[in-house]
Amino acid sequence: MKMQQSLGQGRNLFTGYGDGHVLINAQRHEGNLIVTADSVAPWPVDAFEALQESHFSALLALQPEVVLFGTGKSLRFCHPRLSAALANAGIGVETMDTQAACRTFNILLAEDRRVVAALLAI
Repeated sequence: MKMQQSLGQGRNLFTGYGDGHVLINAQRHEGNLIVTADSVAPWPVDAFEALQESHFSALLALQPEVVLFGTGKSLRFCHPRLSAALANAGIGVETMDTQAACRTFNILLAEDRRVVAALLAI
């Protein structure tokens, strides 16, 4: 699905997604990702079932206001202890499927929010 045609100046925007990939500024990315307004990096998570506290606490260094946790094709909730470090730091964590996380990221970025998307592959 194509999401939008215009690209933000110096900002990462999700411009589409499909089976096994997302498009960020029209560039294809596969696998699990950490996306901020100005960076895209692999998220070293093997699978939803392999998530650990360290996967979420590593996001603290990015100083987000909110983390969008994209859980892949379907919505799944992890145990709250996994993201407790973020909650304890006053950082909101919103869980949704990865497609919804992509759409929400663009909206929050347009509002100049410090948003991080932690995405499991679709």
